[in-house]
Amino acid sequence: MLSSFLRRGRRSVALLLLASACLVLCTTAPRPAFCQAEEESRRGKLIESGKNLFEEQRYEESIQTLSAALLRPGTSKADRIDVYRFLAYNYLVLSQTEEAEAAVRGLYVLDPEFTLAESESPRFRTFFEEVKDRWETEGRPGLETERRPAAASPSIKHVSPAEWESGKQVRVSGQIVDPANRAASVVIRYRSGSKGKFQRLEARLGQGHFRASIPGAAVKPPLVEYYIEVVDDGGLPIASRGDAAAPMRIAIPDPDAGSSVLASPWFWVAAAVVVGGGVTGAILLNKDESTSTPSAPPTSRVVVIIGN
Repeated sequence: MLSSFLRRGRRSVALLLLASACLVLCTTAPRPAFCQAEEESRRGKLIESGKNLFEEQRYEESIQTLSAALLRPGTSKADRIDVYRFLAYNYLVLSQTEEAEAAVRGLYVLDPEFTLAESESPRFRTFFEEVKDRWETEGRPGLETERRPAAASPSIKHVSPAEWESGKQVRVSGQIVDPANRAASVVIRYRSGSKGKFQRLEARLGQGHFRASIPGAAVKPPLVEYYIEVVDDGGLPIASRGDAAAPMRIAIPDPDAGSSVLASPWFWVAAAVVVGGGVTGAILLNKDESTSTPSAPPTSRVVVIIGN
């Protein structure tokens, strides 16, 4: 029972939640120097992991990892160029030429003078040159200058359920705030457990609201992980709630075990960090004695607040 767990391990939970709060503080402004260094280290590891996955021919996982790095706040211009380059490689290998062209265009928007090294694949070099020619013929659309800064990214409003019944589909819904009208679609990526590739699910989008359902077959103990991406006309992510490296989590209790994953402090440490457009996550464990009776143990309320 969650209540008995809290009575036994209140001090351990408090320490772990304190650690979680520190992680959240490192994602809000203003950021101390040590937080900035930690974030830079995480972004660097994400990019390196994405490159390694490409070399291992795990192209879809590479795209998911690189997309996470691309959308992290504070990613440097040089790193974004590197991410776009490897995204284009992945999409070309997968024969997704529209997405590959969008990635190459994103790269040239950041650096119009970029050229691939002579050592790169002739196929890649030819594709990059052809895309650059088209982009320049069109007048270099999207080019960032001091007089014409980059368009604002959309933001995602969504509340994640803390726990769900095994085998029952999970409805994922929310609102997209998109003043620049950049959003073309919304994608939900989900998986059972905490390892492996995320599956792709296209959400219905209309009048700024989206909805989709994670299939019941994927909803099984101990948890489901997922994140939400807003995608532009070129098929590239431009905003996210969570990402492949820090997804949102839904606890799925095992009906046979009779206990909830919410009883595990490690679930909350992982759930405390939500990336994409800034983090305002808070976790409250509030013991409620008012409903206690001699025949029933004290109950506890678990409140998860996820904002923009």
